[in-house]
Amino acid sequence: MSKEETKIEISDKAEPEKKDLEIDGDNVCKDEIPDGTPYDESGKSDEEPDEEPGEEFGEEPNKEPDELQVARKEAKEVHDRFLRLSAEFDNYKKRVTRETAEFKKFANETLVREILPVIDNLERAIESSGTDPEAKNSLVEGVDMTLKEMLKVFHKFNVKPIESIGESFDPSFHQAVMQEETEDHPENIVIKELQKGYIMHDRLVRPAMVIVSSAKPEDEPGAGNVASKESESCEEPAKDSEKK
Repeated sequence: MSKEETKIEISDKAEPEKKDLEIDGDNVCKDEIPDGTPYDESGKSDEEPDEEPGEEFGEEPNKEPDELQVARKEAKEVHDRFLRLSAEFDNYKKRVTRETAEFKKFANETLVREILPVIDNLERAIESSGTDPEAKNSLVEGVDMTLKEMLKVFHKFNVKPIESIGESFDPSFHQAVMQEETEDHPENIVIKELQKGYIMHDRLVRPAMVIVSSAKPEDEPGAGNVASKESESCEEPAKDSEKK
């Protein structure tokens, strides 16, 4: 070989050839890869972990179902609490409405109790004037008219007298003052009324003071025979004295 040929071969060996590698369509030179870095033909280094789906959007797939269940549970509890409060409020409104209506219904009960003695005195005045022949008819008529007007006011507010005479004794409406033995009425029948009772909307304002009938005790058997024998024994000595 000549000297020129040997120079050419040395120059060719001195300059290393650079080979290009195709990685995903891009030309990458081996010399550009830093030393000590493992290289994979897929274009990714072994040190870089694979990205999980959804990480690039900041999502946490493992925590999302738990948070959703907690949110649903809280929403259900709030809904149940709302239903209970709504039911309690409805019951409260009904109770207040009922109590208000009842208060209005019996608001005048105290006033009625105070007026009842006045009614009693007017009735007594009319009854006593009926037995007094010197009583003036005009005065009696005026008292009677006053009594009727007051009873009309009572009727307007649903205050009514209790019908007692001839009725069975009822401790809910009658106050028995005494019992009277009689054969004209059965037992436990109101035969006299000393003071009228009144009710207001089916509520007792004042019970009626009454006298109740009681049955007479029956004669013991044989009592009549003993009395007749005693009378006969008394008559026999009288007859003997007359004969003498």
